[in-house]
Amino acid sequence: MSVTFQFNPDAGSFDFIPASGPSVQAATLHLHYWKQGRLYSEPLRQWQPAVGASLPLPPGALSSQAFQRVPNADGLSARLIFAQAGDSLYWQVSLVNEGPHTWQIERIELLRSTQGFCPTPADLSFYSNGWQSWSPTAAFRSNQAMPRSILRGLQTPMIYNPGTPTPHCPGQFASDFFGVVADRCAGRGLLLGFLSQQEQFGSVSAQLSATPQLSLWANADRVQLRPGQTLLSDWATLSPIATDTPDPLGPYLDAVSNWHAIRLPQEIPAGWCSWYEFYQNVTETDIRRNLDSLVTMRDRLPIDLLQIDDGFEAQVGDWFDFHPKRFPNGVSSLAAEIRARGLTPGLWLAPFIVHPASKLAQQHPDWLLRNEKGRPVNAGFVWNAFCQALDLTNPAALEYTAHVIRTAVHEWGYPYLKLDFLYAAALSGHYQDPTRTRAQVLRMGMQALRQAAGEETFLLGCGAPLGSMLGLVQAMRIGADVSGDWHPHIFGIGLGLRNEPSVPSARVSVRNTLTRTALHRRWWLNDPDCLLVRATTHLTLPEVQSLATAITLSGGALLLSDNLPALSTKRRRIAESLLPVIGQRPWVLDWLDDETPTRLRLDLQSAAGTWHLLALFQWKDQPQPMQFDPQQFQLPSDNYWVSSFWDERILSVKAGQTLPLGPIAAHGCALLAVRPQQPGKAQYLGSNLHVSQGLEVSDWQENELVLTLKLSLPRQSEGSITLSLPRAPRSTAPRWQEIQSGIYRFQVRLDQQAEYKI
Repeated sequence: MSVTFQFNPDAGSFDFIPASGPSVQAATLHLHYWKQGRLYSEPLRQWQPAVGASLPLPPGALSSQAFQRVPNADGLSARLIFAQAGDSLYWQVSLVNEGPHTWQIERIELLRSTQGFCPTPADLSFYSNGWQSWSPTAAFRSNQAMPRSILRGLQTPMIYNPGTPTPHCPGQFASDFFGVVADRCAGRGLLLGFLSQQEQFGSVSAQLSATPQLSLWANADRVQLRPGQTLLSDWATLSPIATDTPDPLGPYLDAVSNWHAIRLPQEIPAGWCSWYEFYQNVTETDIRRNLDSLVTMRDRLPIDLLQIDDGFEAQVGDWFDFHPKRFPNGVSSLAAEIRARGLTPGLWLAPFIVHPASKLAQQHPDWLLRNEKGRPVNAGFVWNAFCQALDLTNPAALEYTAHVIRTAVHEWGYPYLKLDFLYAAALSGHYQDPTRTRAQVLRMGMQALRQAAGEETFLLGCGAPLGSMLGLVQAMRIGADVSGDWHPHIFGIGLGLRNEPSVPSARVSVRNTLTRTALHRRWWLNDPDCLLVRATTHLTLPEVQSLATAITLSGGALLLSDNLPALSTKRRRIAESLLPVIGQRPWVLDWLDDETPTRLRLDLQSAAGTWHLLALFQWKDQPQPMQFDPQQFQLPSDNYWVSSFWDERILSVKAGQTLPLGPIAAHGCALLAVRPQQPGKAQYLGSNLHVSQGLEVSDWQENELVLTLKLSLPRQSEGSITLSLPRAPRSTAPRWQEIQSGIYRFQVRLDQQAEYKI
């Protein structure tokens, strides 16, 4: 794909025109700043050539064009740098205050365009990325409206970036960090965003109508730019993308990863978390009982992490005071017990948020971030109170958070920390240091925590603005809390909350799990939140299966959160079948078609050959008849065997036809292993041993008389495998039965490994 880029220095405008698909034409730049209590907006024009960039260029950029602008009447001069890498355009603006007065910078608008786009707005979609972990991330058609929370101060401080609009009219959209405008019919799109959010939180807005408009800006948060100081934006970027390819966001995500020099561990966490069974009522006894079960079950449920969640502390913010009844002995002895029994101890902490009833809030009121009226800012309604936030530009407050992390890791003995409610360090307020943007404050805070923890400590970010975590955490929550309800509920009440975009529920958790899969193993290891398999939640079995399918196909971590001593063998087997985690990113085929995608494809390979693992979700509230259409998954026309994991059916579909799957339950799914038929040869069709239906095959040797296959899993298991054979088996072991003509199901058992000759 070739791109035409032109910059008009006098007009301060540029064109970015790909060979096909949406484009940007006559895009302008603007500066917004406060002067004597009034907001001034100034177009940035009349640029002159300047010496090239002295700062590092974006990944792949070999050269740059630099321009400068003389100071305006208020002494604000600017510098502009463009760089290109392949089809991607990058540009950056820096402001210098050369005058005698201090100005407050509202934002640097790096792109405003009302020309280009697509000639048929009705075919456009907009992919919106949310500010932090829990913020809604989804794609919207041009005639749709973005959902907004109706909970106002209870919820909005937690999930919305104050500098990003929350439009509610059809055709108006906004996004944080990056967004995509796409022509669905042409299969072409335009990605616009930033390489990082180290300097500011970047925002995108789009109006997709007969008079479309695109904007991209860096939120400067009314930061003070004092005489002689410089304010630098993060690198902005524009890239054309092919939307119908397996990895449309890949080049951009990789560029961001390279810019931050991200290095990730190979092993993906698999463990147990206390939260969704015990919540804040967890006790030392609960932890020990589940530790006993993890050790007892380890032959069948090989997970290595036990993470203690919220509830051990006396109050949020008072991290060195333990709850006198639930954790009278603290948490260091538990870490030693967990470690002594061969597991990794993990601990939940929320270092930047403060409960108003805490000792910290009472004893250190100067540590709290305050609003223009001098009151503590609202950090959202949590723990039955409107919580508060630390001002990390206060050195004492910052040191306190670092001390908490150092203690948890190096004294209490926790090499795995889940750090939650991290957005609290980036709320709008009057910071002690008014020269720092909110993004700079949060980045500074996270760097302090990383240094305190040490490079070897595994950090999971949660409730965290995405751009501030890059390169500082190994894993990242990508969605809202899951809960034991499909639709949002608060205090058991669901009326009026059905469309809440980020209230804990399985539905909203799954949405972000599917819409953010592409981030896995690029920016971090995805954390899709916990899997609940017990029968005592309000989730139906099909909903549990959908949750399990979404989690396993996200490629990310697998944490269980049921009371293991009470878990039935049948429900535990669901979790067992997901181990080991697959760990690979899927292809989300309809990522621009629906707010919650319905079709995922993962191409897999093992000793038994190659196959396609496909998920087809049904999100309606009533059972629906569904069918498998290979064309919808971009599979070539062929005769296929189809193995349905959750109901253990073996089906076939002929070339050019579709396969009726029958009614799929409300919020249920079909998980299919699809293989081209190979007449006259032995074929592995699937199993109920592992969700991949094939990765368990470690060796496959076939001649005219004998098929030798080896099964390998890091656990004990028994179940069945299904084979297509050219002739009936003569052996009696393993036991088998012919389930349809030429299709045989064998009962198998393995302890780590098993070999069978058929």
